[in-house]
Amino acid sequence: MKTILLFLLVYLIYLPSPFLMNAQEGDRLFTGDIGVQMYTFRNITPEIGIEATLDIIRDMGITEIEGGVPGGLTAEEFRNMCEERGISIPSTGAGYEQLVNNPEAIVERALALGSSYVMVAWIPHDVGNFNYDHARQAVDDFNTAGKILSEHGLTFKYHFHGYEMREHGNSTLLEYMIENTNPEYVSFQLDIFWAHFGGADPAELLWRYPDRFVSLHLKDMQHGIEKNLTGLTDPEYNVVIGTGELDMPAIMRAAKDAGIKHYFIEDESSRVLEQIPQSIEYLRSLLN
Repeated sequence: MKTILLFLLVYLIYLPSPFLMNAQEGDRLFTGDIGVQMYTFRNITPEIGIEATLDIIRDMGITEIEGGVPGGLTAEEFRNMCEERGISIPSTGAGYEQLVNNPEAIVERALALGSSYVMVAWIPHDVGNFNYDHARQAVDDFNTAGKILSEHGLTFKYHFHGYEMREHGNSTLLEYMIENTNPEYVSFQLDIFWAHFGGADPAELLWRYPDRFVSLHLKDMQHGIEKNLTGLTDPEYNVVIGTGELDMPAIMRAAKDAGIKHYFIEDESSRVLEQIPQSIEYLRSLLN
């Protein structure tokens, strides 16, 4: 019964508005594939199972996911499960320690999933105390592991969380990392929520480093929340894209100009079934 109610909720919410239906394809700012980060469904999948979760994702019109292999499945089984629903897995994740200590295992799993990108989302450090030594070590580790992944046709990308915006000389530790990693082996994923949370302008980063970012995490932030350099906050501050304080039109235009090909919605709130369809509708309604 719970699964049926979830499906009904998705269907009722995901009704296109007249505005969306009237927009001409050539006028739309965003016409690419919609992706989702599987962390979004971390509280739903344990209740209904991975297959029912993938059914919901498919019915939302989402065709790409970023994520790892669910427990109890092989990479091949999960990939087949996704492909049966018209969903691909262009990007998968890995932990920092595994990237450093066993990149070969990451390569094997990513290739089995059919992924082209491997993402690391956190550099180990005491929360609130990310410093130059952490950044310098990460640069070395990312260059080394990124080269190994590149030799197998994979692109490594670092998903930063805003704590890297700590000042370093006349710039920031993020800029230090971007400018000291080898672009042949290291790319970046821009999570627009965490970039803004750390004090950066996501659109400006895309304009300044158009060749270093290969994908986006799309989300929006409740107006007026307190921000800091921890990379951590209340997940309920994630709101429907286009209703928060991020300048979504500017970000999406900058992403389009930068040639970003993969956009993964990541909604960390408890309202994902209600919010994701509305976020998709908003993204599809943006006009040039």
